[in-house]
Amino acid sequence: MIEALRTPDERFENLPGYAFKSHYFDQANGLRMHYLDEGKHGGKTFLCLHGQPTWSYLYRRMIGPLVAAGHRVVAPDLFGFGKSDKPREDTVYTFDFHRDSLIALIRALNLQDVVLVCQDWGGLLGLTIPMKMPERFSGLLVMNTALATGDRPLTQGFLDWRAWNNKNPDMAIGKLIARGCPHLTPAEAAAYDAPYPDLHYKGGVRRFPNLVPDNPQAPGTEHSRRALEFWKNDWQGKSVMVIGMADPVLGPPVMQGLHKVIRNCPPPIEVPDGGHFVQEWSEQFLERALAAL
Repeated sequence: MIEALRTPDERFENLPGYAFKSHYFDQANGLRMHYLDEGKHGGKTFLCLHGQPTWSYLYRRMIGPLVAAGHRVVAPDLFGFGKSDKPREDTVYTFDFHRDSLIALIRALNLQDVVLVCQDWGGLLGLTIPMKMPERFSGLLVMNTALATGDRPLTQGFLDWRAWNNKNPDMAIGKLIARGCPHLTPAEAAAYDAPYPDLHYKGGVRRFPNLVPDNPQAPGTEHSRRALEFWKNDWQGKSVMVIGMADPVLGPPVMQGLHKVIRNCPPPIEVPDGGHFVQEWSEQFLERALAAL
């Protein structure tokens, strides 16, 4: 079993906009994964995957409108994030560790007619999953992310971010989110710090930038190259892409490259003032995205 920390429940009390019921899935490795499960079952399920350094709180603005439109929303916290367990050893966090945990959750909940909603590492991981179980997926809503094939040099913007991340093992996450999303209230920005009483809880946060492949042999690249071919040649569902145009790392150039490999994806929805965490601007794109799907 993997030794892990578990954030005290009281740190999640009274977070603005996050009055959702918690659900938990105990995985075979002994870790407990937290997820939200809102809306009616039987129709489409929007599987909302967050990235780094966020958690399911990032989707709070989208969950209500999706449920009001008649859909089910499942939003897990990756291990090391949110209300999910946080392994003590940084080396536990690998591409396959995270990917396998998401696949296990999808199977345990027997999710069907799934619309994959993904951004940042939610996309690096999530985009490799439908090829393994294509019968479960019918749609894609993809935002500011990439496929980690390792065959292109990492951008200077990302290299700068990784260097900053490594110099700040106890990064002030709420302040970081507030700088990228200046329209948030102080309480909303502070909510992003809730999962992390101190730096010992931030192993997953620290690790992700160093897991982005920088060569074709790096872990995750084989899955990602196969996923690229899947999205280009085999994908049968509907797709919509949203681009936060102010994202300096995974913005327009990266997303335009990804757009070219998603079969039958219509022109992207551009959010001019949207940053990397474009879900925080969802009132500007969600209605159009649902119409496209």
